[in-house]
Amino acid sequence: MKSEVKRHDLIHKTLHTYFGYTSFYPLQEDIIHEVIKQNDVFVLMPTGAGKSLCYQLPSLLFDGLTVVISPLIALMKDQVDGLIADGIPAAFINSSLSYSEIDRRKQSLSSHEIKILYMAPERLMMPEFLQFLRGLKVSLFAIDESHCISEWGHDFRPEYRQLKILREIFPKVPVMALTATATPTVQRDIISQLRLPDCKIFTASFNRKNLCYLIKQKENPYHQIVQYLKERKNDSGIIYCQSRKSVEELAERLRSDGYRALPYHAGLSTEVRTGNQERFIRDDAEIIVATIAFGMGIDKPNVRYVIHYDLPKSIEGYYQETGRAGRDGLKSDCILFFSYGDKFKIEHFILQKTDENERQAALKQLREIINYCEGNVCRRRLLLAYFGEVFDESNCGHCDVCLEPKERFDGTIAAQKILSCIYRTGERFGMNYIIDVLTGSKNQKIAQNHHDTIKTYGAGKEYPKSQWQSFIRELIRSGYVQLDGDQYPVLRLNNKSRDVLLHNEQVSLTKPEEPILIRKDKRDEEYDRTLFDCLRTLRKTIADQEEMPPYVIFHDTSLKEMSIYYPQSLQDFRKISGVGEQKLQKYGEIFLKEIGDYCKQYHIQPKPISRKDPEPRLKPSKTLTTQATLGFYRQGLAIGEIAQNRGLTITTIVSHLERLILEGEDISIDRFVVPERQLHIRHVLEDQGAEFLSPVKEKLGEGYSYEEIRLVRAKMNKVMPR
Repeated sequence: MKSEVKRHDLIHKTLHTYFGYTSFYPLQEDIIHEVIKQNDVFVLMPTGAGKSLCYQLPSLLFDGLTVVISPLIALMKDQVDGLIADGIPAAFINSSLSYSEIDRRKQSLSSHEIKILYMAPERLMMPEFLQFLRGLKVSLFAIDESHCISEWGHDFRPEYRQLKILREIFPKVPVMALTATATPTVQRDIISQLRLPDCKIFTASFNRKNLCYLIKQKENPYHQIVQYLKERKNDSGIIYCQSRKSVEELAERLRSDGYRALPYHAGLSTEVRTGNQERFIRDDAEIIVATIAFGMGIDKPNVRYVIHYDLPKSIEGYYQETGRAGRDGLKSDCILFFSYGDKFKIEHFILQKTDENERQAALKQLREIINYCEGNVCRRRLLLAYFGEVFDESNCGHCDVCLEPKERFDGTIAAQKILSCIYRTGERFGMNYIIDVLTGSKNQKIAQNHHDTIKTYGAGKEYPKSQWQSFIRELIRSGYVQLDGDQYPVLRLNNKSRDVLLHNEQVSLTKPEEPILIRKDKRDEEYDRTLFDCLRTLRKTIADQEEMPPYVIFHDTSLKEMSIYYPQSLQDFRKISGVGEQKLQKYGEIFLKEIGDYCKQYHIQPKPISRKDPEPRLKPSKTLTTQATLGFYRQGLAIGEIAQNRGLTITTIVSHLERLILEGEDISIDRFVVPERQLHIRHVLEDQGAEFLSPVKEKLGEGYSYEEIRLVRAKMNKVMPR
């Protein structure tokens, strides 16, 4: 019982000290407890629910290395930037690095300087790298985006299949598999492929409550997008298109209209893609127009909208892409412009597939996304049902169906006009041709077919073309009209059609759609928008100076809390969500000055923060092994003597001393490193940077050891009490 309490206290203290939070999201703490007990774990959590913390926090409590397998370079860089900003030693190894830089990072790994290592599965599976890892103490493997291992998933990657040999090579190292999107079939396949039969399974709700799902008929999509963006010029957003050509054209049009929009697709050079992505991440551009090649693993938390300019190919893909909005938990919009033209384009490409199973699977996925778009049921309910989750609320309040319930009217006359027109033109034409006849178009083809002489020609001028499209789609969904053919589908009648035409059966239709109307979240009105913009500008300035994304400094959620409470002291500032010890020391005074100056200018009084004030300086509970080292240190033993008494290496003992120093223990390193040498090491660390020690060691020369450098660095980085 005592050990459980100690573990609970240690986890919570580590959460606040390094990450700046006082509470966990649902399931996070339970998962972390299982990982610390060295159990295999499968984690299914939606984007924004905090999957990364489930392995990042335990890595600080393990003696060894946590290896994170990730599919994309962008994810690695973002995660590592954020960890280093929180004072956590992390690194990545991938193809973006030179051979010499990879060697330096391997040296740092061998010197136990790194707690978390990110890498791609291809690199991990190289025999020479596996051999290198065998020489390290690996405490945990975390396999992110683990749905890539399943051929039933939406993003199957064959190289992920090789990861199953980790169980053979490292039989005692626990494995954590994480994903944001997986149907029950995919979940079972992941667990089977990774050979985790006894793993603990954690499945969070797929419900992203802060996301508003909106399906809009695709009529004049560029005009619709610009109307939406008018009041959102400072917000970050992603617009997804199916083709590279559409990406380029849309980005160019937006730029010509004054928006900072950049393209992203596989046809651009790596240099251009990386540069555009970096500008978006650092808020130097608000909009990325992209194919689905963009976004997997992008950790930018303040994406306020995701727009699908074209129809996605599957619900899983759609869910993952919309999941890039609102990772910080603040209200964000997901808008999909739906048209049957996009459906037929996708269908045409699917029919070119030669593999019958692959073709049928793709057609099934397309039917599912079409049913989702056409449905008049709560979008959230349909989306969650796809992943096997029941949503039983009558109104979610955050989708177009629930926000603007559609009124019905007696549409029998409109339906009869459509059905009559289909009949009189011989059931040989598609939707647009029928609408042209109804609205009296001067189309040459209509004249050639003499359809300008039939009774229904011009009979539908009371509605615009877009409304007739909506009526016809609804008649198709309701079974009054059949749609036949693949590439060029035509409208045909059936028995239900004839009941309407011949027996005047009443047809109920949906009233015409209104333009996009996004309701503002009441929570958005609580914070001081002017101060928020000032703090956002300050954050961007600091980020540019430090060459990192702004959200690594603070998330929008933190800035909004500052703009609600107006903290005036370091004690109050540390109560702001997301302010850990490292960021408190580094940025606290700078942001407090900005807030203080603003409050003086506008005569604003700070508001009390009800959140419990943590201890002035948190000391994470020491593990038994570090306590034992501390005991020998207090007896006056040298490092070599402590190592001999404990049967451990000198490097391990230095790691213990390093941790104890950072946790606030009063440890003098003078008897291990003479003051003159400390001063020299400190100057080189300040000059070279303290992230990686190999360049520091090289600069100092052969007379200095890594152990000395690490102890001096720990003293430099120690969080001092206020």
